[in-house]
Amino acid sequence: MGADEISPRARAIHFSSLVFDTHADTPQRLFFDQFDLAKRDAEGCVDIPRLREGGVGAIFLALWVPVEITGGAATRRAQGLLDATLKQIEIHGDDLALATSPDQVLKARSKNKIAVLLGIEGGHAIDNSLAVLRGFHERGVRYMTLTHNAATDWADSSNDAPRHNGLTDFGRQVIREMNRLGMLIDISHVSDAAFYNVLEASRAPVIASHSCCRALCDSPRNLDDSMIKALASQGGVIHITFHDAFLSQDYATANRALASEIASHERAVSQKFGANEARNLMELQRLSDEAIRTGKLPQVGWEKIVDHIDHAVGIAGTDHVGIGSDFDGAFMPEGMEDASRFPFLTEGLVRRGYKEPDIRKILGENTLRVMADTERIGKQLRAEKS
Repeated sequence: MGADEISPRARAIHFSSLVFDTHADTPQRLFFDQFDLAKRDAEGCVDIPRLREGGVGAIFLALWVPVEITGGAATRRAQGLLDATLKQIEIHGDDLALATSPDQVLKARSKNKIAVLLGIEGGHAIDNSLAVLRGFHERGVRYMTLTHNAATDWADSSNDAPRHNGLTDFGRQVIREMNRLGMLIDISHVSDAAFYNVLEASRAPVIASHSCCRALCDSPRNLDDSMIKALASQGGVIHITFHDAFLSQDYATANRALASEIASHERAVSQKFGANEARNLMELQRLSDEAIRTGKLPQVGWEKIVDHIDHAVGIAGTDHVGIGSDFDGAFMPEGMEDASRFPFLTEGLVRRGYKEPDIRKILGENTLRVMADTERIGKQLRAEKS
């Protein structure tokens, strides 16, 4: 069997499993370009045909708000992304179903529909308001990534200088309210100090929706072994992401060496496409591909994803690892260019000797379980206050 083939065993496991991707930035395309998810597209990573080909049964679509947008404008941007996503779910009701609970994910699956779930990426979108947080929850949002690449007024980011030494008192209120609502807390992007503050404050398990292992790629966005172990000890799940710079140390090192050139490209792209983040990212992806072709950046293969899954399993066990692609929001490794390529992850796990029940856990069952645990704890907390 060739390296680019799926074995009958892997195919059988994959297409009978719940494949659950916890992070894709496709709402940017829906909002800015009015992209139709029913169209198989030459650009981007996610659409209904490729989700079907990849056997994806559930996917969290992230409502990402750039850190430069703050206050009420950040809330309005997230609401615009939400509106655009809900519109696509409504238009394509034969293929898609909005899911806000594990039961609804399974119900969608029983009807051969793809369950679409909603997450906010960047806590600045709630504009320091628990009422706004509750409003997003009422409209179906079921996780929030607490920060993006800059600190909020209440939580520190892994990619920014610390402002709060982790979480502020209001940040802890956010955690308690998310627990009460039964809303998943996502620690991808937070600082190490904020990570441990979150674990201390949360009654429910916590997820990393799209992070890798720092032991294999030394990025502040990745979790070190102690963090992975701590996350698992409270029932949480690390979802391995596909971004080249989080998978490969060689790529990350070369990327840092090109920092000034990359910044220049980013300014030029921003001037060309303005506020259209979807177009900006696709142009930057083209420039990244060109840098790989010319040898400025190394090629990263999809097998690196399995390396990180392997490492996380070795630290946390198979009950605490999942997948969160970051499709349409990051630079993908060779062989994992879009959602149709998901079966290769199952093939990679089969080749490395993983047992079928453990593969099913990693592909999606762990995510479903952590959602159920969070929902159950939310019900308990609401009952305690009633």
